[in-house]
Amino acid sequence: MAVYRRGYQRYQGPLSSRGSRLLVLPKFAWERLMQTRLVVIIFVLAMFWPVACAVFVYLSNHTELLQGFGPQAAQLLKIDGNFFVVFMNTQSMFAIVLSAFAGPSLIAPDLANGALPLYFSRPLSRTEYILSRMLVLIGVLSPITWVPGVLLFLMQSSMAGGTWFSENWQLGVGIFFGFLLYILLVSLVAMASSAYVRWRIIAGALVLGVFFILAGAAELVNEVLRVEWASALNPVRAMNQIWRSMLGAEPIAGPEAYQCFIVILVMTGLLLAVLQRKLRPVEVVS
Repeated sequence: MAVYRRGYQRYQGPLSSRGSRLLVLPKFAWERLMQTRLVVIIFVLAMFWPVACAVFVYLSNHTELLQGFGPQAAQLLKIDGNFFVVFMNTQSMFAIVLSAFAGPSLIAPDLANGALPLYFSRPLSRTEYILSRMLVLIGVLSPITWVPGVLLFLMQSSMAGGTWFSENWQLGVGIFFGFLLYILLVSLVAMASSAYVRWRIIAGALVLGVFFILAGAAELVNEVLRVEWASALNPVRAMNQIWRSMLGAEPIAGPEAYQCFIVILVMTGLLLAVLQRKLRPVEVVS
């Protein structure tokens, strides 16, 4: 039979496990990112603040080292929800910058080089492709977000004793799930920018623009209309309010945490819609 008479047939042979298929793309992407000098520099710089916070935690549990600074010094060294909110806000900025450099190289090259047909001709669905690309950013952002945050919480728990842990266990839960929600948002922004713009430099600038332009636009709406609800459109401010609610810290002026959470869910839904629209599998029909 001639080759052109052979119709397309789905592969019916044995398949590897779904977990192993999902980890194929992240494995090579992680290796490529770790060979990028700028990504490594940002990654290293993002570790300085957790180290400084670890020193802060140590001093807060060894106030005898600060006797020469007066009793006020011991009162300032308090580990509570406000301390972890400051930590999370600082690391969130590094996460945005790192995603701006790491994210555009995930999907843009596949679109520019027409590689999607090769991916989707294999036992890899569009959802699995998005998830595998997201795992790349989760693996890159986790070591600078929830991992050091949970380690700081465990460090404080071990030094302060079991009583502190039983009274503040919700701080560790809030750090973990709060950062996971933030990583999800940042990853979707980076992936949607990479899918929408095929040039890496412009896609990276778009990632930064989504956060900083929305922040400026939200403040402008608040000033012009003399309202506060527009602050929920600022992803960084909205996440800050959510984190404060999760960690029991004093909320900032503006929309409440549940309102900010609804806005974040809407943003993630819109970003997923962009990815679903841009990542269309191609099938050759004879």
